[in-house]
Amino acid sequence: MRDLVRRIESATPPDRDRAVDALRALAILGVVFGHWLVTALVADSGTVHGASPLGHMPEFTPVSWVFQTLAVFFLVGGQVGARGYAAARARGESYGRWLRARMVRLFRPVAVVLAVWAAAAGVMLLSGVDPGTVRALGKLVWSPMWFLLVFAALTAATPLVARLHPLWPLAVVLHVDLLRLGLDGPASLGRINVVAGWLVPYCLGAGWARGRLSSRRTGWVLLLGGAGAAVGLVLFAGYPASMVGVPGGELSNLDPPTLAAVAFGLAQCGGALLLSGPLRRVLARPGVWAVTALVNLSAMTIFLWHQTAMIVVTSTALFLTGPLPGLHDVPDGPGWVLARLAWLPVFALVLLVCRAAFGAYETRGGGRSTVVRKVSPAPVPESRHA
Repeated sequence: MRDLVRRIESATPPDRDRAVDALRALAILGVVFGHWLVTALVADSGTVHGASPLGHMPEFTPVSWVFQTLAVFFLVGGQVGARGYAAARARGESYGRWLRARMVRLFRPVAVVLAVWAAAAGVMLLSGVDPGTVRALGKLVWSPMWFLLVFAALTAATPLVARLHPLWPLAVVLHVDLLRLGLDGPASLGRINVVAGWLVPYCLGAGWARGRLSSRRTGWVLLLGGAGAAVGLVLFAGYPASMVGVPGGELSNLDPPTLAAVAFGLAQCGGALLLSGPLRRVLARPGVWAVTALVNLSAMTIFLWHQTAMIVVTSTALFLTGPLPGLHDVPDGPGWVLARLAWLPVFALVLLVCRAAFGAYETRGGGRSTVVRKVSPAPVPESRHA
């Protein structure tokens, strides 16, 4: 392990902004642990269906404030996209080649998980598994992928939006919500917010790449202003307090993104900017940086397979032992929360197995980082996976 840490440290360019990688890792891990905590598979009369503790325990809502970290992911995506495109232009690289490398890195692992789950769904149906159960499991795996399409679209539009002021898409979100929620306009208007809502942190990230967000005052303005706006919208404008969708709820802050979710995202972006300085100091330690680098090299694999890891544990336990607390019961009390926390290390262990099996599809081929190219050929298994 010490040899791996040394090689990762030596493979890292000296001008790499390690705080950006740390923020990406935190954003991905936030989504993973958030899904594991707010998603349950309830076994009932031979079938399995999805449920959420947020629907049974409103006091569990603060979990959605901590682990709904998509705005930070889009902030980092905008920063990396703008810097990467500028560097590609400086090298004389065409837009098409730059975009192709980005899309290959993004969608090759998606193709793998879709192929595996298409085969798994077919096997389950042929084996007599209830179609409703198959749909519930498939939805857990496929539904989180919606944001990858948005991220791909924003990445492709980087040359157009890199200098767009984030107030413009924020104004679009405001007017769409006013029309569809305040004036009873068509619900289909919300589709505009799917792009406009995430364009706000993406544009902030592009501004960060240009050095426009370097002052701590900007971070504090975003943090306090965004948090104050989000609280005000929840208390006085009728927006839900949860920053993720709640089964049975009349309105979701995430599907599509509402003004409250975007304001909350601005607060998250402000906090991320304020954390970037301390993170750089911590990440100067080779061991801490090695862990962060390894998470980043497998970020897509972790995101794409984390629900599968939960499903494997849940299904295997149900087959071997029958219903167990924290896995198959209704998430309606503190006992479920404590039991689910105890299962999280098991989910993480199975996710590591998925990462070992499928991580190569993310790092192979176009767009690999310097760290991947220098660390991957090493003879030890840990380094080869890296």
